[in-house]
This record gives sequence, structure tokens and C-alpha cells, in this order.
Amino acid sequence: MSETYIDPSRENFAAFKALPRDTPIHMLNLVRFKEQATYPEGHELAGKALTGEQAYKEYMRTIQPVLERAGGHIVWAGLFEAMVTGPADWDWDETFVMAYPDAASFLGMVKDPDYAPVVVHRQAAVATSRLVRFAPRESLTA
Repeated sequence: MSETYIDPSRENFAAFKALPRDTPIHMLNLVRFKEQATYPEGHELAGKALTGEQAYKEYMRTIQPVLERAGGHIVWAGLFEAMVTGPADWDWDETFVMAYPDAASFLGMVKDPDYAPVVVHRQAAVATSRLVRFAPRESLTA
């Protein structure tokens, strides 16, 4: 993976916002950590010897009140064990699915005034990531 993706591009976020906002959504999160977290100059944790994993744990800890207000919660999380079909490499440190009551709730979360102070931990932690919106369904036949 040569390109890095930490925050959504303008185009991708516009495509997200163009989809229905009143239906439940699931967001697949694939995250690869930096070896060392990189906080912006002036942040209280700038220059501290935190790993990307430690900074991401701080993000997940501090984002909880914002997630709760948005109605977001993890519906699945897993630790990689082995590739059965596909390339042997697995480049992700964290893999989980977050559910939101609807896309409007997700958009409200990222506009929440308490979001900006905590997302800095994610930005400091992440080398690259993928955030993919899905419409949940009950089964493969649904």
C-alpha cells in the first residue's frame, strides 16, 4: 500500500453525503497504526513516546461519549488469524464494524464540537485506513 488514507477525501465524503441519510449504516473500519504516534506541535502529547496503537486506544477511549450521543456502537471486531482465500498479507492492525442508526447520526458525530479534540488521537495514530459504508442486511438472501 503506497498511498495513505487517514481522513476522507472531499470526493468520497460528497459521495457518502449523497446517499440516503435516514437509513441504518454499518461502517467497516480497517486501520494500520504508525510505529510512533505523531501529534501536532503544541498538543499536550506531542513529543511523547506513544506508539500508534497507544494513541488509537486513547482515541477509542475518548470518543465514547461522542459515539454514544450519535447512537454508534461496535457490532463486530476481530483479530486477524490467517488468510484462507486471498493474498497472505494482512496489512491491518485493527478491524471492526461500527453501526449507526442512520447516516445523519454519523454526520452529526463528526460535527459534534467534542469530536475535533479527540480525533487528533486517531490522526496521530493512523498510518493508513479504510472506512467503508455499508447498508446492513440480515442475510445473503435478503
